[in-house]
Amino acid sequence: MTAGKRLALIGAVLAGLTASIAYLSASSSWRYYATVDECLSNLCSFAGQRIRVSGRVAVNTLHVEENRKRATFSLHGSAGDLPVACTGLVPDNLAENREVVVEGALDSSGVLQGDKVLTQCASKYETDSNKQASR
Repeated sequence: MTAGKRLALIGAVLAGLTASIAYLSASSSWRYYATVDECLSNLCSFAGQRIRVSGRVAVNTLHVEENRKRATFSLHGSAGDLPVACTGLVPDNLAENREVVVEGALDSSGVLQGDKVLTQCASKYETDSNKQASR
């Protein structure tokens, strides 16, 4: 085999590897998140998979340990509530009736075992005129 053919073969193999790695990386992030209702209606298909679920923390369900490394709550949807158990650092602004996105995996009993909770800071997204009007 000539040097040119070897380089072409090596280039093709590297291009294939790069494409397959890019596909595998992107496929996990194609769906940004599911809603609580989507998750509840498809529990069987989501069970055991990593998923992000968006919803509002249900009132009277939030329990955060003192060290803020574990929290349990329910995400409220129009069709029902999804129980969540989160481990890891819990955001300081996690509160009842707040929109959050929880990343984790659904276990066989239908509980979302979260390892990341994302909240938004409402004041961060206000316009300057809204901030001045609220003062």
